Amino acid sequence: MKTQLLCTFCTKQDFDDTIQLISMASEIVFNKIYVFENVDDSNSLISTYNVEKTEDFIQNNKTMAIHRKKETNTLYTINALNEAIRKENNGILDKSYSLNWESYRNSLLLTNDAGLNVIRTKLYKIINV
Repeated sequence: MKTQLLCTFCTKQDFDDTIQLISMASEIVFNKIYVFENVDDSNSLISTYNVEKTEDFIQNNKTMAIHRKKETNTLYTINALNEAIRKENNGILDKSYSLNWESYRNSLLLTNDAGLNVIRTKLYKIINV
């Protein structure tokens, strides 16, 4: 079975509803949801969980597919990884470039109109489902 790591954004106010929706919508592989808090905005939460990989997954404004570098607890999208490489490698995207992952320890890497967006995170809660 191939799994896919998903990330769902919410606030502390809608946290319980969001966790309930995640649990109802998906079969959570490994039965755990890891919830991280945005260090710079304590009201902003990021829930990560594994599901069985499907071809028909559709991202939306609250849920997206991400990847994780376990050694540094870095969550990232492929686009953000590419931007981080460009940032460290003088604007050049070289897929063989070895990124300094320590620079992104306990972070979520995303992209926006300004380029690379690094969100510092800390573990908020682990939920057993």
